[in-house]
Amino acid sequence: MNEELLKIRHSAAHILGAAVLRLFPEAKLDIGPATETGFYYDFDLDHKFTAEDLAKIEEQMKKIISENQKFERFTLSREEAVKKIEELGQQEFKLGRLADIPDGEEISFYRNGEFCDLCAGPHVDYTKRIKAFKLLNVAGAYHRGDEHNKQLQRIYGTAFASKEELQKYLEQMEQAKLRDHRKLGKEMNLFVISDRVGQGLILWKPKGAIVRQSLQDFILELLYKQGYQQVFTPHIGKLGLFRTSGHFPYYKESQFVPIVEREDMARMAAEHLDVAEFEKKVEDGDVQGFLLKPMNCPFHVEIYKSDQHSYRELPIRLAEFGSVYRWEQSGELNGMTRVRGFTQDDAHIFCTPEQLDDEIQGCLDLVKAVFATIGMREYRVRLSLRDPASDKYVGDASNWEKSESAIRKAAKTLGVPYTEEIGEAAFYGPKIDFVVKDVIGREWQLGTVQVDYNLPERFDLSYIGQDNKPHRPIMIHRAPFGSLERFTGVLIEHFGGNFPTWLAPEQVRILTLNDEVVPYADEVYKRLRSSGVRASVDDTPEKLGAKIRKAETERVPHMFVIGKKEAQTGTLSVRSRIRKEFEGSRSVDEAIKLIADDIAARHLPDNF
Repeated sequence: MNEELLKIRHSAAHILGAAVLRLFPEAKLDIGPATETGFYYDFDLDHKFTAEDLAKIEEQMKKIISENQKFERFTLSREEAVKKIEELGQQEFKLGRLADIPDGEEISFYRNGEFCDLCAGPHVDYTKRIKAFKLLNVAGAYHRGDEHNKQLQRIYGTAFASKEELQKYLEQMEQAKLRDHRKLGKEMNLFVISDRVGQGLILWKPKGAIVRQSLQDFILELLYKQGYQQVFTPHIGKLGLFRTSGHFPYYKESQFVPIVEREDMARMAAEHLDVAEFEKKVEDGDVQGFLLKPMNCPFHVEIYKSDQHSYRELPIRLAEFGSVYRWEQSGELNGMTRVRGFTQDDAHIFCTPEQLDDEIQGCLDLVKAVFATIGMREYRVRLSLRDPASDKYVGDASNWEKSESAIRKAAKTLGVPYTEEIGEAAFYGPKIDFVVKDVIGREWQLGTVQVDYNLPERFDLSYIGQDNKPHRPIMIHRAPFGSLERFTGVLIEHFGGNFPTWLAPEQVRILTLNDEVVPYADEVYKRLRSSGVRASVDDTPEKLGAKIRKAETERVPHMFVIGKKEAQTGTLSVRSRIRKEFEGSRSVDEAIKLIADDIAARHLPDNF
């Protein structure tokens, strides 16, 4: 987001806050930042905002804009700032936000009209600079994102420099609603989330499992060609393993609570420890236990370490569809795209320093092959680097410099724009993230490659070099899909549920015109199944038009229609879901070859 758009959106958030206070003077304000897609403001108010309220607030925002209020910045001392916040009657949340500002840092406010807010800026000069905005919806949001805090009402909006850009975005939003994977997943019977099982935990139904397995088979083909070896590891591991790796405690806030051994649980109960004391015992290592694994890498490290390795064996590439578990706040969960349990197409490469560049390049080639196959050819690259001033990173600074240099060099070979984001690296190493555009122009972060000098050091990994002495390998973490859950959710929306034939849960549906042709339809069905084609027969008494509409609604890519003529001549009338027209008569062999070729080639849908 450029600086000018940031100013527009941030200013629109302030205008939103001002409009709400005009209509609901008792509202308490929390924060109102600009975002990548617009802006929002969080309010504490007994009255629950409705769609009618949003319309009134939007009208009030237009009035404020027409008043052409000036955005004026002023600074105060900390004591003066406290008084100003109290004078505004907004101390409930704003004093806490004021406390977040480090000592010595300038404390600024912005005023427009009667509205005044603690804010670092930036803003436009006058409200009339806001020419294109729209309020979108209301959602619940916990104060500071902590579910133990008060739940506030968050009003989302968006703003652009021009009405044309706004209209384009709103049209994209409408398309996104039609493509919502939660809606389509239910219609297509792909997955379910059950409160009895737990929010953020996906139950793959038979049709969804076919999509998942097809993706796994596809990536496995590529992996075997690149010399990967598949492994399997448990869902839990000892806390000590994750202490060594650094995931516990560095990753503590994103993990499920450790599973403590019964003996320790009884001992802690006998000591009458409160929760805080118990947690400290766990953190200090006085209590042992297990952890639902948040990452697969420590397990792969242990597999590597179980044997002695020579430089002649490297690189060693270990791959796994490994399930991991992360604690996400309930308000952040979103269908398949933000979950608490997911399966990564994970792999870890152990290589020599001389092999590093080629191995990174192999990972990038793999990611590009995945994107090309699914029709996501437009992407940018984000390099997540260490912030040298932060204490969240582990390892030697010189190793960080080498790993960051390696991913910069690799990024330059891609020929696409890339940005560097300081402070976004994993605690053990920098990474290359791919941000791709889907068919309606939305961006998704898919695919990541990380260079890691630190885990080999922490686990004391080695290989015997040409000099017959032990050397430290370098580790690469990579996941082209990221997670099968999120990737599938993105694909549902990208294709609008119209999967290419190779991914479609049902590839062909045979439609009969009358009961007399059912025996022939069953023969065709058996031929298709024996050829590896996923097929079904619709021999219900419905009319052909109704059967076609049903197959199209369920997004079956191909239909074979059988009537008396087809049964007599041993042919099929072929119809495409996308083109919505009959493509002529084919012999059974020709029709099967048509589908088989489509599956093998992994063609994209006709409308791509």
